[in-house]
Amino acid sequence: MRVGELARRTGTTVRALRYYESAGLVVPRRLSNGYREYDPMAVRLVAQIRELMALGLTVEETRPFVESIAGGADDTDVCAAAVATYRSTITHLQERIGLLSAQRDALDARLDAAATQVVPGGRAEGGDTAELVGVRLPPLSFYGTDGRPVDLGALGDGRSVIFVYPLTGRPGVDLPNGLLEIHGARGSTEQAAWFRDHHAELRAAGAARVYGLSAQSTGYQRELAHRLRLPYPLIPDPRLTLADALRLPTRTAGDMTVYERLTLIVADGKVEHVFHPIPDPASHPLDVMRWLTKRRPASGSVAA
Repeated sequence: MRVGELARRTGTTVRALRYYESAGLVVPRRLSNGYREYDPMAVRLVAQIRELMALGLTVEETRPFVESIAGGADDTDVCAAAVATYRSTITHLQERIGLLSAQRDALDARLDAAATQVVPGGRAEGGDTAELVGVRLPPLSFYGTDGRPVDLGALGDGRSVIFVYPLTGRPGVDLPNGLLEIHGARGSTEQAAWFRDHHAELRAAGAARVYGLSAQSTGYQRELAHRLRLPYPLIPDPRLTLADALRLPTRTAGDMTVYERLTLIVADGKVEHVFHPIPDPASHPLDVMRWLTKRRPASGSVAA
């Protein structure tokens, strides 16, 4: 077969096949007119190369496997060279995983350290949340746990649900002293999970988008979003900028201040409804869903 046909049958490119040829792995015959012609076995050879490269092997490291196929072997994994290659690749992958994990942990530590430096002194603990209805959200920009920018002043068409919570912990890591004594601090993880479990129903009821927001750092929030597989982003606000802008209620324990639990329903850039206080965080998403179902979705509701 010609090079174009081989590329089509193996799902690769002519350029890649030329590279395999230059490495001596898939070598065609030269016809009298100068054209290359590949043996039908070339399909299997190329498939083996691509499969092993997807597992992390380099083109050169596929050589013992390709040579085994060319030599007529049925199982290319049984030769000593193949076993040695697997071991070497696994070792290199483990080294890379260790390095990336160390980089992630170092970044998380810096984020968490930065968050603990925010010690709001003399901060007002918030006014009457009923006064928030009709207030336009300020143009505050954040980056959510999904890596996308979030501008609270331009959330888009339709209703947005922003549930504000005090804090969550990490498995096996103690929370700072005094924080669990704050009224309403417990239950944030369960609340986030319930918003996850009822996310599709909230969307169907008229929520164009859902966000969680707390004063914790991106590191804590990213761990929670990953662990719970949240379908919505969390917003880190360690400087409590939204609390300052809207006079949202907060609570202080020791040298740290966190948000008091509440939920904002935002439509057309303005606060349409406020849920506060929230006595039962776990079942609160059902209260939000009931409120939404009693009202027609804001016009132009678009998924975020």
